[in-house]
Amino acid sequence: MNESEQVVSVERFVAAPPEAIFELLVDPDRHHDFDGSGTVVGAKQGSQRLRLGSRFGMSMRVKMSYSMVSTVIEYDEPRLIAWQTRGPGNLGGGRIWRYELQPVEGGTLVRESWDISRESVLSKWMVKGLGEKTKENMAATLERIAAHFTTSP
Repeated sequence: MNESEQVVSVERFVAAPPEAIFELLVDPDRHHDFDGSGTVVGAKQGSQRLRLGSRFGMSMRVKMSYSMVSTVIEYDEPRLIAWQTRGPGNLGGGRIWRYELQPVEGGTLVRESWDISRESVLSKWMVKGLGEKTKENMAATLERIAAHFTTSP
């Protein structure tokens, strides 16, 4: 499996400064609000503002309920945040969700990436063919983030 099959990304302009978008991303209680996949049910109790090394739990649902625990592994406020997800008991998972924020005139170019290069052998077989669907979901996520910063007339 080559790198292009293991990392997929989408980009979108968002009419907001990187600092505002970053504040949305570092609040696990808000992840349900912008999740474009429809799988994030909500943050587990006790979530707080994320920083490098933070661990946070998410209740998820795809046909059945499950939970994931993520650890922030990359952090450069307000330009970059990435977390790596694992299943209960640290079994399975390992995919990385990364958000890169580049200031541009009038707002921010936001890039979301899904990286399965460090996915566990226990779960890689389940996710390796999901790149195109994940791209669609990430595009929906970025649409929801953009909509969050759009004011109604």
